[in-house]
Formats: sequence, C-alpha cells, structure tokens
Amino acid sequence: MTSRGKRSVQDLVGEGLAELADREVRAELSAREGRAVVWAARLTGHGHDVLAYHQASPAPAPHTSPPAGEQAVELRPAQMDALRLYVNPGPAWSVPPAEGLAERVRTALFDRSGNRWRLYLTREQMESAAYAFHLRALTGSVAEANRFAREYDIAYRTDPATGRPSAVTMPWGSPSAAASLPGSPR
Repeated sequence: MTSRGKRSVQDLVGEGLAELADREVRAELSAREGRAVVWAARLTGHGHDVLAYHQASPAPAPHTSPPAGEQAVELRPAQMDALRLYVNPGPAWSVPPAEGLAERVRTALFDRSGNRWRLYLTREQMESAAYAFHLRALTGSVAEANRFAREYDIAYRTDPATGRPSAVTMPWGSPSAAASLPGSPR
C-alpha cells in the first residue's frame, strides 16, 4: 500500500471509523493467507454505521426543472430543521404533514454553494411546510415563517373569527389586501 493509502487508513483510525489489527490478528491472517501480513485494518461499529448511512442516502439527482404540479423550493438550514421536526414521527399533530412531504424532506439535496436545501413540493406540501414554520414562529423564531412567506407567498395566519390557523396566499404589493388578511394588524 502506498504511504498515501496508509495515511488515509490512519485518518479513518483517528476518526474512530477503523481499527488496526494487533500482532495476534496479523499472525492469524498471515497463517490464513500463507504470506506475511504486515498490517491490516477493519471497520469499527461506528465505521459500519457511517457506511450504511451513506449507502442509504439518496443519490444526488441532477438539477432539473420541477415535475408538473410541483415547485422548486429552496430552504435555509434552519427552515429544514423546522420541517424535519414536523415530518418526523412523534407527536400526533392535529394538522398532520401533507402526504409525501416526509419523503420529500428525506430526499432533499443540499447545495453547499448556496447553503440551501432543494426539494420539489406540491401546493399541498408547501402549505404543510408553511404550517411547520407557523408552529416554529409560535414557539420562538419567526424568521423561518417570514422567509417562506416572502419567497413562496404562503403563510399560516390565525383567523380571528374562528380562532383557527389556515394557509393564506400572501398578496404582496397590495397593502389593502394585506391588511385584510386574518390576523393582520388593522
């Protein structure tokens, strides 16, 4: 093995992903192989987990235009964190995630250059994402909901007449229409 290859194995050992064989194991391998085994390494349990995780991850898809009826959505990491929390099994939400949203979140691709997660969503899935950001806004951070509403014109607002939140299309550019939105200051 080249020194570069050996250095790579040493890097894996340093990360706890692999372990070097001790003298006893090398002697056993030498007997089995019928030649001297000078060094050997194997994956640790953590190394196997990393490999399995990588193999289970979706392959990066080429940058294409969205399928019919879907829109390309780009989310900042904080938005994706809020969306993951909402789609992961856990609480029995009174407004459950839209069908297929969990799979879209799981297979989203991260663009390092733009620091954005890219996924394609239907209108129903976008409204569901807006609900997740609404929940985040009510529990501490409004940035995710505001950004999503600004970029995709969908937000959740509480209707004062019913006291229930619902998805609304944001009428940007029309102050009178914006003032008539449920939950807007008058």
